[in-house]
Amino acid sequence: MGTQQILLIVFSIIIIGIAVAVGISMFNNQSENADRQAVISELDILATVSLTVYKIHKMYGGSGGVWDLDDIGHWLGGGYDFNADSLHNDVGDFGFSSEGDILTIVGLGSETGNDDINPVQATTLVTGKTRAIDTTIDN
Repeated sequence: MGTQQILLIVFSIIIIGIAVAVGISMFNNQSENADRQAVISELDILATVSLTVYKIHKMYGGSGGVWDLDDIGHWLGGGYDFNADSLHNDVGDFGFSSEGDILTIVGLGSETGNDDINPVQATTLVTGKTRAIDTTIDN
């Protein structure tokens, strides 16, 4: 083989290596974004159900102006594993905490987030009296 042919083979191997690396990077980014969107979607569902339960009087199966995970779980139905202040499903882990009429829900996904260390994370604040739902992406 001539020098020119060897040089073409080396350049071809380098180009193929770069293409494979870019493809892997694109796949990982897409996986991270899909997980983040799934966590946000789940937070929206949890916030909406939580706010509904918060507003419904106890006599009708709600919590009557109190953030109660048991009542929220009853309204959500199956598909969730409940603990004292958190729940888990196929999308990720979701922690609940409340102070006054504000409920905070923190969702953790399964993919690594923007910092390449911790999982995807988003936080939703639900305000009972004003019926406001605000979600922020943490990682």
